[in-house]
Amino acid sequence: MARSKSSNAWLAEHVNDHYVHMAKKDGYRARAAYKLLEINEKDKLIRPGTVLADLGSAPGSWSQVAARLVGDNGKVFALDLLPMDAIAGVDFIQGDFREDEVLDAFVDLLDGRELDLVISDMAPNISGMSTIDQARSFHLNELALEFAREHLKPGGHFLVKVFQGSDFQSYLKAMKDLFGEVVSRKPKASRDRSNEIYLLGKGRR
Repeated sequence: MARSKSSNAWLAEHVNDHYVHMAKKDGYRARAAYKLLEINEKDKLIRPGTVLADLGSAPGSWSQVAARLVGDNGKVFALDLLPMDAIAGVDFIQGDFREDEVLDAFVDLLDGRELDLVISDMAPNISGMSTIDQARSFHLNELALEFAREHLKPGGHFLVKVFQGSDFQSYLKAMKDLFGEVVSRKPKASRDRSNEIYLLGKGRR
């Protein structure tokens, strides 16, 4: 079957993408690694010894970055609906974050440890209907925020991908209620045409 014009355009963009080439050269599984690297360079979220959860981790580029930065004394816990090949220093569970059974298993993996950081690059399967996709996305964001509320230590941080839509302001307010400071980040590796941004909650109250 012939490709559509839009899929051909995506393929051309992907093939010519600077960050795709960098990821291959640097050994990262996806170009998204550079989003986290840029944010971390600015905000110093991940340090040696950091204990963190990576929500929506597959294929694993954020976990790769995190595992390298936390070192031998830190720990990365990762979860995704999709499979993810093993990464040294990362404990991974495959399952649907929206299901209590999966969430309970992930919490068991933490073994009572409070987290320094929660990072979430989760996004729903895209239907192409913007209102439905935005609603699904913010539902995942709300679950990630609730997880951060329950498992971050006081002073911990929360980084989450959001898509600007009708629920954005209410979600921003919920983050401001939980964190001492909330800032937005749009890393260079985030494609210009994407309406994604990252909200960073600093200093869990």
